Amino acid sequence: MTASQRPSADDIAATLRSRIRDGHLEAGTKLPTQAELAEEFGVERATVRQALRALHEAGWLANAGRGSPPTVAEPPAGGQEPQPTLVALAPRLEAAFAEPRVRIDAACLTAETLLLAMHAPMALVESGAVRPESVEVRILLPHRDVRLLYPSPADGWGADAVVDEAVHRRSVAQYDAQLTVLRQYFRTLRADHGIPAVVRFRTVPNTPPQKVYLLNGTEALLAFYIPARRTVDVQSEPRELWDAWGTRSLLFRHHAAHGERDALFVAEAQKWFDAVWEMQGPDLREP
Repeated sequence: MTASQRPSADDIAATLRSRIRDGHLEAGTKLPTQAELAEEFGVERATVRQALRALHEAGWLANAGRGSPPTVAEPPAGGQEPQPTLVALAPRLEAAFAEPRVRIDAACLTAETLLLAMHAPMALVESGAVRPESVEVRILLPHRDVRLLYPSPADGWGADAVVDEAVHRRSVAQYDAQLTVLRQYFRTLRADHGIPAVVRFRTVPNTPPQKVYLLNGTEALLAFYIPARRTVDVQSEPRELWDAWGTRSLLFRHHAAHGERDALFVAEAQKWFDAVWEMQGPDLREP
């Protein structure tokens, strides 16, 4: 068997997943050892480990990484239950940073949630628990000149020029601060840890209705922005705005190892992001 004919980790995961679904591998039973699986599929044990890791992360296997073969878990019906974005995103970023090459794509209203969630993988890097070979992040955000649907004055844009300017200035200030801190994270990865790391930003001329995170080409996370009226302090004045709390939105997870439907969702989401990214070039320049 030539190298090009050997199954990939994704192929092995799909075969094992099919055996679980078909009942050939029942819940609670142990899988063959990594050596046995490597011999069966004609691959290196590292390829088997990658396949088992993907199945474990997706919930198909239990007790992985404890010195003995993992056991079969109950097959997931469609991924984990959704959780608030701020709760759910950090552990997914931690898992992404455990891979040798980290690739994260994000399309969102602001970088706030990603910025907060990045504390988790940064702490792992600082402690030496993980050290990826490279990190590449691409982020799509609304253009700073866009009059956003949210946050926006409760009476609408154009009703009061003073309020319009105050609300817009608030959004731009938050936008600039978040980009500055994210860029600093990546300087730290490069300067303090010697990790080739780059974060790039491009802008779109509209307000996104949902946030999307794509992790290492295998996972897609999606949450909807739900606007609501609330009172916000804008330049020391309470203002009634339409706004959306992105950190509280429920994050729905799709993983390529969950099955064909989720794998297709992840692939289509990645195609969408790549196409929009190319349309909206060039990158924002760092001030």
